[in-house]
Amino acid sequence: MQAGHTAHPADCSCPRTADLDGDGFAASSRRVFLRGAGALGAGVTAAGLLGAGPAFAATDGGSTGGHGGSSDPYGQTSMTHAPHGTWRPDPENPRFTLVVMPDTQYMFDQDRIHPVPMEASFRYVLDPAARKGGTDENIVFLAHLGDVTNNGLAEEFAAATKVFDMLDHAGASYSVLAGNHDVRNDDQRGDTPYLDTFSPKRAAKTPSYHSSSPDGYNTCHILRAGGRKWMVLALDWRLSDNGFAWANAVIAANPTLPVIVTTHEIVGSYDDGTAGLSDYGQQMWDRLIKDNDQIFLALNGHYWPPGSTTMKNSAGHDVHLHITNYQDRYYGGAGMIRSYRFDLERGTIDVSTFSPWIRELAAKDELNPLAAQEIELTSPVDYFSMAIDFDQRFSGFAPVPPRTARPARRMLVPGTLAYWRFDNGAADGSDVAPGTSVQDQAGNGNDLVLQQVPGTPAHALTWTADHHPDQPGHGSLVFAGQGGPVSGAYFRTVDRAPINRETFQHGYTVEAFFKVPQDWDSGRNGWSSMLSRAGSASQAGKNGPTATAEEPILALSLSSSIELQWNAYPLNQTGATTAWSHLLQQEVWWHVAVVNDGRVSKLYVNGCEEGRNPSTPAIGLTALDLPFLLGGYQWAGAVSQVFHGSVGDVRIVNRPLRLDQFMNA
Repeated sequence: MQAGHTAHPADCSCPRTADLDGDGFAASSRRVFLRGAGALGAGVTAAGLLGAGPAFAATDGGSTGGHGGSSDPYGQTSMTHAPHGTWRPDPENPRFTLVVMPDTQYMFDQDRIHPVPMEASFRYVLDPAARKGGTDENIVFLAHLGDVTNNGLAEEFAAATKVFDMLDHAGASYSVLAGNHDVRNDDQRGDTPYLDTFSPKRAAKTPSYHSSSPDGYNTCHILRAGGRKWMVLALDWRLSDNGFAWANAVIAANPTLPVIVTTHEIVGSYDDGTAGLSDYGQQMWDRLIKDNDQIFLALNGHYWPPGSTTMKNSAGHDVHLHITNYQDRYYGGAGMIRSYRFDLERGTIDVSTFSPWIRELAAKDELNPLAAQEIELTSPVDYFSMAIDFDQRFSGFAPVPPRTARPARRMLVPGTLAYWRFDNGAADGSDVAPGTSVQDQAGNGNDLVLQQVPGTPAHALTWTADHHPDQPGHGSLVFAGQGGPVSGAYFRTVDRAPINRETFQHGYTVEAFFKVPQDWDSGRNGWSSMLSRAGSASQAGKNGPTATAEEPILALSLSSSIELQWNAYPLNQTGATTAWSHLLQQEVWWHVAVVNDGRVSKLYVNGCEEGRNPSTPAIGLTALDLPFLLGGYQWAGAVSQVFHGSVGDVRIVNRPLRLDQFMNA
């Protein structure tokens, strides 16, 4: 759906709202979901689901209490108290979870109070043991979407507050907002039982609290997760002019923070799972969301069934708008929560919907047939993933600063034998001129000189400013070589370079940055090498079962399927040992490192150990006092293939390095 297009979910026959009286407030409504036998049937009532009294424990301390317990209809004990200070999410972990709880009004409905399902959800949020084996191991925030109660009555909030005490006692970060069943009119309504319960003073005790609007009905939370700060705006059921002004101002005062808007109503859904703006949602879009590029996600309850839409804001960026509400389902939603699992490394938000309470019942083998269907919802509107390139999406207001170039001297770790970089060449896109040499930055005389296959066309090797974002030198070489027939230009070490005779008996680290272009062809370009060593296996006297007489004694190559292969002839073996990477994508910069600790070799891609590393002992590297080739590959002593792609900084060290010593660290 495009920005500015308005749907009217409240008026169509598909989405539903629990505002059954149609006047925006349900204080006089007695249409309670679980009250009469007609709603569930006499058989369910007889099973004991409706007969229990309140599950929370009455205390002397009002909203600071909740230390006792009583049994729920299944014999569970309700314990609203949680140990103080147990909230300890990892703020730097790139994987974290935002939990959303929609309308809980049927649990807090005048004389029918049953908070046990909500308590189970809060236990799930607070207690890692309750999540053991799950994927929500790092919950950083809980957002309630309004309609905490059914009639907005003081006695209903008196019950609800005892459950929220669980979050307060644990020191959890959470937000609450008012829905149409909690309050009347807009956020200038003055005092209400809702505000008496969820006041700015109470909100200020949460670790994430930032500020409240002067009326007290809107709150801003700022939390750290995934190594950065995020804002959650918890906005009233109906914002006034003052409310919109406050929300816009608090975003403007924090111009680099991604923003998640939570409120009771923005979109309603249709039967196909799509969603559209309600009349009030259109106001939210026009007056708050569309011109604030920081808002990338907006969540609301109120209507059912669930649904979602993605709209373009004024900057042309996606804003995801989701409705989540389960009060129409069995047991008033059974404390259903929705989990938004952010994975910043994968660029994904994974969404799932489930009832922790019913999971607890299942663990005790106490499910009835209706509850068994509600453990987890797996329809496309309840269980899905959203692909978001977070750096790109947030670049308009919080660009990731590029890593600056690092001087060559900083890369000269002890044991560096050769370090080649290509950021001092000619202009971007210009040819590497005949006779060009590249100095060894380590100062060991392992300089490179240009070589060219006879008959090679122009532009076979060019300079570029393109580089891996973590590469020390901000420049690279673009090889336009091939095999069958061979053509191209490459570099080799000078004849008397010390590295030509180096055998690395005590270990080594070989590193390179590279990129494979879109026009890579498996037939012409497969099995070409970024780095190899002249001299064949037969010349070195290697004739074991894993030896191939014509191949070079060392090659860091790319297969025809674009897998890295490290193929080397150690001093202690009569044949080759080989390490492999997984399949690599084109048009992506990669870092490769091969590390030998004097016994075995391991290949790493982007600092991650690959799974296809050999266990065969591999001591040192065979040498014939012949050159290293950068971009060239020999077969039977003659160049048969030239690399096709970009190569950045290359470093060779005569000892094993730790991951934090790699050039991309």
